[in-house]
Amino acid sequence: MYPIRTAARPGSTPERFGPFKAKRLPVVIALLILAIFPGEIGELTRSLMTDAYVQVSAFVATTLLIFYGVERIFKFELGAALRNSRHFQIPLSALLGAIPGCGGAVVVVAAYTSGNVSFGAVVAALTATMGDAAFLLIAVRPDIAMVVLPLSFVVGIITGFVVNKINKTDYLGNTAASCEFAPLIGKLRLKDMVFVAMVIPGLAVGITQLLQLDLVATWGIWLPVIGLGGTTISLWMWSTSTIQAMTNINDTPLTRAAEETSFIAIWVIGAYLAYDYIVLFSGLDLAALFSSIAPLLPLMGIIIGLVPGCGPQLLVTTMYVNGLIPFSALLGNAISNDGDALFPAIALNPKAAIMATLYSTVPAFILAYGFYFLAPDFM
Repeated sequence: MYPIRTAARPGSTPERFGPFKAKRLPVVIALLILAIFPGEIGELTRSLMTDAYVQVSAFVATTLLIFYGVERIFKFELGAALRNSRHFQIPLSALLGAIPGCGGAVVVVAAYTSGNVSFGAVVAALTATMGDAAFLLIAVRPDIAMVVLPLSFVVGIITGFVVNKINKTDYLGNTAASCEFAPLIGKLRLKDMVFVAMVIPGLAVGITQLLQLDLVATWGIWLPVIGLGGTTISLWMWSTSTIQAMTNINDTPLTRAAEETSFIAIWVIGAYLAYDYIVLFSGLDLAALFSSIAPLLPLMGIIIGLVPGCGPQLLVTTMYVNGLIPFSALLGNAISNDGDALFPAIALNPKAAIMATLYSTVPAFILAYGFYFLAPDFM
């Protein structure tokens, strides 16, 4: 997911809107066919695409715009901060990991590969991160997010210090090197501005939902126009993008927000559709099915967290917000999962990546089953 590349020259993208990518175009075509499909399938798909955009994507874009905007305005480079704060590396790394998305954790992984932070700092970041699933939880269940994210942050700090005390193995070897995770686009493009412009009404709809107002009564025909319009632009951005997940730190905040949000949006749409399609086509009562294996659910959440990438983790969060799995399973997944940050870790130093993610499963198991047995009805 995170190929190591050298930065391209500014303005090197040959086309204004970019060519469609052969591997991504079939996915876009399949989603569009499902959206226009007659009957219940098409209606459900359009509804879920609208929900995915106004509930998650618009908030993701807004968060990234603020984050990258502040970083650009104050010229604050996270990697440099870690290098210059050796005594506070673990708390800072856990804080970066706790930031929604995978960007902060990727910065820590890159800093470790360059020899600038300890292995405990990597474990702290990967333990604290919930990846892109944090955006979904914040948008749909902010009350739960206010519990999971701070708790993961604290657990990350503790785990990082413990690992630095007990781990005596140097996993760096000869791998230390600087790296770029994405080519430099170098200029603000028209499609970036179109994308961000669409986020404004999408955010307004999302806020309306958070206020628990009737969306149909409030927005009428504009609801599907905004939701499906934003989704279409996200699909267009993703299908013409050269970015694999993370953008170049030297690109404009608008470009970075548009590129990364469109990448996250694909996973969110996939998670939304997967859950509802299973219910629609299987006819299974998932709540009853999962209740029959309740003691295994926290362990399943932890094991799924070991899978690299944010897609499986988004599905776990979707199941939680739909009432299918308990809080303990969500928490176990949140602590054990490393999101997309595990991809550059595997590419740069597979041994360190494996050990770091295994270390994070220990606190995940303790807390998940601690909540399962001691507070089964929590949240």
